[in-house]
Amino acid sequence: MKYYPPIFNQQQFHCPLCGVYAAQAWADCYYSLWSQRQGTKIQISKCSHCDDIAYWYDGRLIVPSSGSVELPNPDMPEDCKIDYLEARDIVNLSPRGAAALLRLCIQKLMINLGQTGKNINNDIGELVKIGLPQLIQKSLDICRVVGNNAVHPGEIDLNDTPEIAQTLFSLINLVVQDRITRPKEIEALYSTLPEGAREAINKRDNE
Repeated sequence: MKYYPPIFNQQQFHCPLCGVYAAQAWADCYYSLWSQRQGTKIQISKCSHCDDIAYWYDGRLIVPSSGSVELPNPDMPEDCKIDYLEARDIVNLSPRGAAALLRLCIQKLMINLGQTGKNINNDIGELVKIGLPQLIQKSLDICRVVGNNAVHPGEIDLNDTPEIAQTLFSLINLVVQDRITRPKEIEALYSTLPEGAREAINKRDNE
């Protein structure tokens, strides 16, 4: 499902608090000082699904700070999810720090995919040998290169281009969807075939 990030004054998007695609109601915030009502640069959006409130300052989402980034794929391994969520928490404050954490997330994901995790470049090459689709290979390489340059500055300044860091989250979810979620869904469907049909298929494949 496509992710629609929170955008100022949009009427519907994926809620930064509950993650559901829902309609949003908007309101301005005021303060009272010496009985005088004053306007502010703060607006709120209220989700029609969870009824919770997000806060925006001068058109930028400030609470929750991680709201512009999609949640991790539910099938993401737990050790990877920890780094993903930590990166999500800091991406607006430190795009370079978030990218470095996402590179660590990829390194752990390699181990979950049966690789060593010691050299991401070599691990990707091994996955290509066993049929890794080119789109997924490119996604992994983008995360690897950008994350590495976030740790070793000089080539990519993510503080100048934070959109790149935010895109890495979608790429990692794409990898998890292809390598973990899709095979899991296919295996679940295959297991629903009649036993006789599965035995015939196994016999065919073993001939």
